[in-house]
Amino acid sequence: MKILVCISHVPDTTSKINFTDGDTKFETNGVQFVINPNDEFGLTRAMWFKEKQGATVHVINVGGPETEPTLRKALAIGADEAIRINTPATDGFSVAKQLANVAKEGGYDLVIGGRESIDYNGGMVPGMMAKLIGANFVNTCIGLEIEGDKATAIREIDGGKETLKTSLPLVIGCQKGLVQESDLRIPNMRGIMQARSKPLNVKEPIASNAETNTVSFEKPAPKGAIKLVDTVDELISLLHNEAKVI
Repeated sequence: MKILVCISHVPDTTSKINFTDGDTKFETNGVQFVINPNDEFGLTRAMWFKEKQGATVHVINVGGPETEPTLRKALAIGADEAIRINTPATDGFSVAKQLANVAKEGGYDLVIGGRESIDYNGGMVPGMMAKLIGANFVNTCIGLEIEGDKATAIREIDGGKETLKTSLPLVIGCQKGLVQESDLRIPNMRGIMQARSKPLNVKEPIASNAETNTVSFEKPAPKGAIKLVDTVDELISLLHNEAKVI
């Protein structure tokens, strides 16, 4: 089984975020970048298929050379090969088109992508990839088993879970639950050394027009002042007379 795991290069959530050029560009200086958390759950599940079923695992990213450390981390975790499509990730459709082209050429049985990235939260790339590839698609996936060319997937729905049976090729949009946080892997020294010799192939992009563009960014409003109260009566009075919630 050949598995392709899509890796987004995203800012660490602890980073301080700023914008430049009149709030039209993201300031990357001083920002630590990591594997998108939803993608990391997918990569961990792919490693399970590699170890239990002998799957081959490739990771892929759309971006410039600055994203290669993130791909190298995925290789250190255990992926066999990395692919970087040499173009900025400008919008969801163009990213999906670039990824789908490689997925079709590579003949992958399973394509794993995070449900959404934590930077833009678009939640669109896996579904568009599935359409472009002509593969089955399961979103919000929190469980996946594969036997031969058949897959059993569990996805989160409003108020519960849904179990689906489908066939390969398959694209999933995964999230926490596909594996648990305790299952995530930290690269060890042996993995880091091996990652240096694993192939990281750079592919030039196919022609694609961006369907959307970012006009400007805006930070959330700062938190308001906190008022401390000493008694329950004072709290009730403030909720009734000031906050108007009771």
